[in-house]
Amino acid sequence: MWNNFIFFAVSALILWVAGAALAWRGKCKPAILLTVGGIGVFFAYILALWISLEHPPLRTMGETRLWYSLFLPVAGLFVYGRWRYKWILTFSTIMATVFIMVNLLKPEIHTKTLMPALQSPWFAPHVIVYMFAYAMLGAAFLMAVWMLFSGKWKEALASVDNMVYVGLSFMTFGMLFGALWAKEAWGHYWSWDPKETWAAATWLGYLSYVHYRLYPRHRPRVALWMLVVCFLLLQMCWWGINYLPAAQGASVHTYG
Repeated sequence: MWNNFIFFAVSALILWVAGAALAWRGKCKPAILLTVGGIGVFFAYILALWISLEHPPLRTMGETRLWYSLFLPVAGLFVYGRWRYKWILTFSTIMATVFIMVNLLKPEIHTKTLMPALQSPWFAPHVIVYMFAYAMLGAAFLMAVWMLFSGKWKEALASVDNMVYVGLSFMTFGMLFGALWAKEAWGHYWSWDPKETWAAATWLGYLSYVHYRLYPRHRPRVALWMLVVCFLLLQMCWWGINYLPAAQGASVHTYG
């Protein structure tokens, strides 16, 4: 039940904070174990809510924030395990806390009622894969901003590239799953719905970044600013579209 969320959330946050603190002290294995423990606790709640609702908790913005709160620490753990950045677990914990607090302060109605279009087996993988992609690209954005203002882009730009590769790969799978879902639900793979248009713009933006980085005479600072612009496109695709007049009453991605 939604009323139980605070107990799971606080337990997970305690484990994530402890893991982030140990990461700063260079204690890698305990930091990883505590972070994994927090992820397990938080996922246990999502799984229980899934069973209670009798469908994946992905219908409302509140429910998608649950997945973002989960995948941010997952992305942080991935980056920390691969490159040992001490700050990444702190970042992922702070960002997860923000989304958890939004859900606590602005709980949304959770219901078993699910419209026919959302009953497709492609719906859950489409959204879940996208949420992980957003988490990875969010971490890449934060690193890009840090490098722009610290001037330390030469040492870590390759790591940002790797995060973008992972995020873009998952975004591509998310778009493919979404096309299969659209075909089953509405009879066509792509319709240039406002949400789909912004999704295409976001995907092309990150693809342009990848190709620019492969260009031998590219400028690293320009590449970092490209990542900032791409992340703004991503925000429009994720939630900004809901406030555009073109999507009001016309977008099949608006379920409210």
